[in-house]
Amino acid sequence: MRGRSIRTRLLVGALMAAAVVPGCRRTASDAVAYRDEIPPPAEPLIEQLPSVGRHRGRFVLGETNNPKTFNAMMTTETSSSDITDRLFGFLVDFDNATQQYGPGLAKSWEVAPDGITWTFHLRKGAAFSDGHPITAEDVLFSFEVVYDDALHPVMQEMLQVGGQNFKVTAPDPYTIVIDTGKPHAGVLDALCPGNLPIIPKHALQESYKNGTFAAAYNISTPPEKLVTSGAWRLGQYVANEKTVLVRNPYYYGFDQSHQRLPYLDELVILIVPDQDAADLKFRAGGLDAVDDVKPENYAWYEQNQQNGNFTLYNLGAAQSTHLMWFNLNKVQPPIRGAKPVPGKQVGDPFVDPVKYEWFNNPNFRRAVSMAIDREALIRGVLYGDGEKNWTQSTSSNKQWHIPDLVKHDYNPAEAKKLLAGLGFKDADGDGFLEDARGKPVSFMLKTNSSNALRVSMANFIRDDLAKIGVRMMLTPIDFNTLITNLHADFQYEAMMLGFQSSVPPTPFGGQNVWRSSGESHNWYVRQQKPATALEARIDRALDEMITTQEHHQQLERWKEIQNIVNDQAWFIWLPIATIKVPVSNRFGNVQPSVMAHRILWNIEQVYVK
Repeated sequence: MRGRSIRTRLLVGALMAAAVVPGCRRTASDAVAYRDEIPPPAEPLIEQLPSVGRHRGRFVLGETNNPKTFNAMMTTETSSSDITDRLFGFLVDFDNATQQYGPGLAKSWEVAPDGITWTFHLRKGAAFSDGHPITAEDVLFSFEVVYDDALHPVMQEMLQVGGQNFKVTAPDPYTIVIDTGKPHAGVLDALCPGNLPIIPKHALQESYKNGTFAAAYNISTPPEKLVTSGAWRLGQYVANEKTVLVRNPYYYGFDQSHQRLPYLDELVILIVPDQDAADLKFRAGGLDAVDDVKPENYAWYEQNQQNGNFTLYNLGAAQSTHLMWFNLNKVQPPIRGAKPVPGKQVGDPFVDPVKYEWFNNPNFRRAVSMAIDREALIRGVLYGDGEKNWTQSTSSNKQWHIPDLVKHDYNPAEAKKLLAGLGFKDADGDGFLEDARGKPVSFMLKTNSSNALRVSMANFIRDDLAKIGVRMMLTPIDFNTLITNLHADFQYEAMMLGFQSSVPPTPFGGQNVWRSSGESHNWYVRQQKPATALEARIDRALDEMITTQEHHQQLERWKEIQNIVNDQAWFIWLPIATIKVPVSNRFGNVQPSVMAHRILWNIEQVYVK
């Protein structure tokens, strides 16, 4: 069975909900029957599905943010990757239900006894959405792009050992040999959906050669120009309204009755204002599922399952997280002709130098963490349906969760002592601290305005910080602007977002977060060399973790990495929710999963009953 997974990415926190688009739904009587007129490939993927469906209908989803790109190599956030992970195929697949690896564009593979040489056999006859054959040349091109340091796709660290790229060769058009240099425990993870997409060399090589690849397959690309390798292709994109995906007529996947997948005619991702708007649509009977229910609404869903003809699935503790951090980015030497930062010299912080001095002190960050009453957050914001969390490997991750980690939990008295030790005091008696220079101790926190739960968390935290004399101002903004601040212009002081766990949910999928060079090493991204000795140690610990096959040794290194991050409070972890998702009984083969994407992971198998 096919799955859809993603590397550890910035979690938009935006809802994904199956929705009804007024005036768009077709009935069974007026739908045009799908006729598969393209011969199957020589080596199709035959999937044994729970039940066999038929071709018809649409599944319409709600999303609170527009995609930023349709370029799977350049996605950094879930509003884009939720789409691109449907558009593009991958060498290896992962089944969220069975938690097993399976064949994708590679029909089979084997690894040498040394654990270094991997050989993948490609599926003969597989084709892109324009009918062009998918061969080893496309796989080699995909590796070439992912290893481009100027582009630095977020999955780059996943496909390296000790900062060294894999050696990838193709002895023939349907064989790929990967030499990892050293044993690499995460090779299959790195090739699963959400990591290395197989992109069309014939369509994208020119843009890569002329230096415009990062802008290729942008949201202005005409659908007919966007060539895909997965189950879907782009049908239509209307900014601030919707993205429509339609089946790829050349897709290589079939059910056990030899019907080509997907079953659905269309997958529509509709832009909705916020979670509350989607909830109202569901209550009115206009939505088929909600992927991101606010905990305050769980009781309504539990009480109305029978009347509403839906099922509320309790999936357990979230594997997506909430966290905040401070901006420690500094101006770095430009790479390959990058433009200098106006008014800044190499080594200058992007934030006010005085505030950088506070933010860069671990005792300041620890004090902020200790000021947060997480129990109150769980009671107030999560309505009791949540738990404290100190890691990306949350409690529902049975293989990688480590409960006894370093943590700076609620202790306002100790927080005040730490701040006093920094020379902060309330000199003017207004209830807020000033530093030794007399500068008020304050900072601005940015988060995405579309996520009501996160905004509520930030309001609680603002009140908690006021109790220890730290003034926090909250600025909710548009998500895409937030991502620009995070990855491009660094115009923020502190930020609250979250991470979507990789699938499979192993630490190997989060190397773009933990490595100092990572695109999602959020407090100081894309470091050209480790900024601190502890970050250098994390880099080495990651190398040690992925080059051993012994799980207990991997756990030791993973615990060390988490404890360093937690002790330094580079990430200030916040509570996570218990995940409950309502899904209409109108669809078959829906198998909600706590792993991402909770509903879309097997969307090519879903059908209208």
